[in-house]
Amino acid sequence: VQLQASGGGLVQAGDSLRLSCAASGAAVSSLAMAWFRQAPGKEREFVAAIRQTISTRYYGDSVKGRFTISRDNAKNAVYLQMNSLKPEDTAVYYCATRHVWNVQYYSRDQYSYWGQGTLVTVSS
Repeated sequence: VQLQASGGGLVQAGDSLRLSCAASGAAVSSLAMAWFRQAPGKEREFVAAIRQTISTRYYGDSVKGRFTISRDNAKNAVYLQMNSLKPEDTAVYYCATRHVWNVQYYSRDQYSYWGQGTLVTVSS
């Protein structure tokens, strides 16, 4: 499976941005998909995940209520809609996937495939 993340950029606090993750080699409908982020000098942090088939969504506490993960099976892509952005959301955002859903969906160690990352910078 190959993942290609895109959509990052420089925005102001309060703005919105949508990240995309295009998948190849497998159908996103059959994959557990997730977004993580890593700010300079910090550990990679869980942002959101969507389970295959039943599409249950999970979010990290810091983004709950502001970010939404979604999936478009026809385009074989996953998206991260980010609203009410804050300077602390500044990070490189990565999409990740694995074939089988795991209850430790928040752990980066559970994911087998990663995209290259896209930088989001939020100015105050």
